[in-house]
Amino acid sequence: MGRMVDGVWHSEEVMEMDQRGAWVRPETRFRNRLNSDGFAAEAGRYHLYVALNCPWAHRTIIYRKLKGLEDVVSLSFVLPRRTEEGWVFDPDDEAYRDPLSGKRALHEVYSQADPDFSGRVTVPVLWDRQRGTIVNNESAEIIRMLDSAFAGIADETPELCPEALRPEIDAINERTYATINNGVYRAGFARSQTAYDEAFAEVFATLDWLEARLSERRYLLGDQATEADWRLFPTLVRFDVAYHGAFKCNLRRLIDYPNLWPYTRDLYQTPGISETVDLETYKRGYYSPSLQRNPSGIVPLGPVIDFSFPHDRG
Repeated sequence: MGRMVDGVWHSEEVMEMDQRGAWVRPETRFRNRLNSDGFAAEAGRYHLYVALNCPWAHRTIIYRKLKGLEDVVSLSFVLPRRTEEGWVFDPDDEAYRDPLSGKRALHEVYSQADPDFSGRVTVPVLWDRQRGTIVNNESAEIIRMLDSAFAGIADETPELCPEALRPEIDAINERTYATINNGVYRAGFARSQTAYDEAFAEVFATLDWLEARLSERRYLLGDQATEADWRLFPTLVRFDVAYHGAFKCNLRRLIDYPNLWPYTRDLYQTPGISETVDLETYKRGYYSPSLQRNPSGIVPLGPVIDFSFPHDRG
């Protein structure tokens, strides 16, 4: 995956690793907030750039759906496979073109926001049409803004990170991010056996912990799904079709867990969520050609997974 240096795109693959061969996720750079920093929440002002196969972008797609923001925050997709120019658009395909300014690559959106930008070009991106710049490209912060910033503008919906539950949500998020959401990448991108073994062990220790927790409650904090559930879901829904094989997280499959498997189906069957999931796109993305993980670029035909099977958790 390439990056920008002083506003110029460089296609050479750069992976940030520590001395043990463990992959290190770089920090996101745009961290402004709605209703502060001069970015007032207004209907029609903001736009989300996302990729179908990216779990971080998937979070924002889910929140836009759950919070009833389809007519408030517009949305467009980059092509689900990166090229030598990173995430790109297809101007000849309405499903994957840049509807705002006809850009051909997402790095051009970044350079419009900051002509001297250096760093990785990632999705999701929350764009401000009025100021012509990026508000934020950190998914965890974008979903919290979508949860509450448009109160009084969009239809009222339940808050997914209520103040009373925030300490517990934050604690769960901290663990699941480090060991599951990011943990599968640490396993998949590891360049030493030690780094892989460590990430692998943490992935399954936390899956076991979640399995036990869900034996006593429908969702991670009780009877209602919260931010903690929706941050976890994009990784779980990709686990058996992508991370189990492509990232060597193969101790167990999601469907082997008596509680995690129906829990994931429960979230999938929430109204509107199934249409945000595309298993074939996930497979094509994670099994795309990679010198390290999949030099042949062969995409597996299986597995067959039915998230619509009754979950019996209600």
